Amino acid sequence: MRLLDLVKQAARPKSGTQTKTSAAGPVIAWSSVGQPKWTPRRFDQLAEEGFRKNVVAYRCVMQIATACSAVPWLLYDKSGNEIDRHPLLTLLRHPNPLQDGVTFLENIYAYLQIAGNAYIEAVTPRDHAQPAELYVLRPDRMKVIPGATGLPEGYQYTVNGQVTSWPADPVTGASPILHLKKFHPLDDWYGLAPMEAALLSIDQHNAAGTWNQALLNQGARPSGALVYSPKDGPATLTDDQIQRLREEMGQLYQGHRNAGRPLILEGGLDWREMSMSPKDMDWLAGRDSAARDIALAFGVPAQLIGIPGAQTYANMAEARLAFYEETVLPILTHVIAGFDHWLSPQFDDNLELDFDPDCISALSVRREQQWQSLRHADFMTRNEKREAAGYAPLADVGGDDDDAFAQSL
Repeated sequence: MRLLDLVKQAARPKSGTQTKTSAAGPVIAWSSVGQPKWTPRRFDQLAEEGFRKNVVAYRCVMQIATACSAVPWLLYDKSGNEIDRHPLLTLLRHPNPLQDGVTFLENIYAYLQIAGNAYIEAVTPRDHAQPAELYVLRPDRMKVIPGATGLPEGYQYTVNGQVTSWPADPVTGASPILHLKKFHPLDDWYGLAPMEAALLSIDQHNAAGTWNQALLNQGARPSGALVYSPKDGPATLTDDQIQRLREEMGQLYQGHRNAGRPLILEGGLDWREMSMSPKDMDWLAGRDSAARDIALAFGVPAQLIGIPGAQTYANMAEARLAFYEETVLPILTHVIAGFDHWLSPQFDDNLELDFDPDCISALSVRREQQWQSLRHADFMTRNEKREAAGYAPLADVGGDDDDAFAQSL
């Protein structure tokens, strides 16, 4: 019997059980069942070259992380009623002794942009039924252990040779670890980071910055040349004359303190300025183009981070609106859906997490447009308008009858 057949047989549910598994799951996992699967790229290199050394990528990551973490989360029951006080909300606001809720979420959003993966550990004491603390774990230290059904069998976290393991249910996927990941078309276990998609542009931008630094250090292109062309005598300077010129140029004319000082030349010496060539100018333009590509990969409008010539939107308000609608809100929806699927049932099956869009000032234009449209929608009742705007219906003042509502005022 082949190895693949053995895996299929082991993954096939026993008769009389209600276990449901994917038919494709065993095929996905057969080559690495029970063996930790390393992340296919170096997170430390992405963080070093993209986050620490590139100002554009750093700004994009932090712009997304700070914007997403500033949006408050809300809790509702299945009937749509908002819950103001609940142990789940308390846990999210105070996840662990070292972090507040905003910092905790900021780390999650940043890891998703840099690594494409974010891992959250739920700590449940033995005398508690629900988690008491939440921790964000570094993605480069975590390994997924594939299971026979195509779901993770567990997770391993390695620090300085010390390994901590968490099991996962091979059927339901339930685990103390929540694995949030971006979509990756070629990997079944790990996500694709925007930082990785922008890596080529990041390398180009870093190379251009290194080249510009060399110019500032007078190592890539000299600002000019002293040409010795005497009318009489030898056409070359002696070694002593060359050394004296170098010393005088270094002491009297180089450095920021001597900027603008007039140059005094002796007979036979002529100064020739060396300007930037069209090739040099193209190189600098390429740096701005790479910066725009980096911002594009992260979904951040280039004019929000000050890239020259990046005026895609008419004004900053439109750019911020596009940033929230096209980048921030989808990321918020992704993360909250993961928490809602993983954390909420550990407290109560009737709970749902959501975010509060009314606290986002950039969306005020859209809200005003929506309210104006609802205000002039004569074919809708008052409660239908309230439902469309995201508010609870009015039960005791004729919410379904505009005339009754008017008489109650």
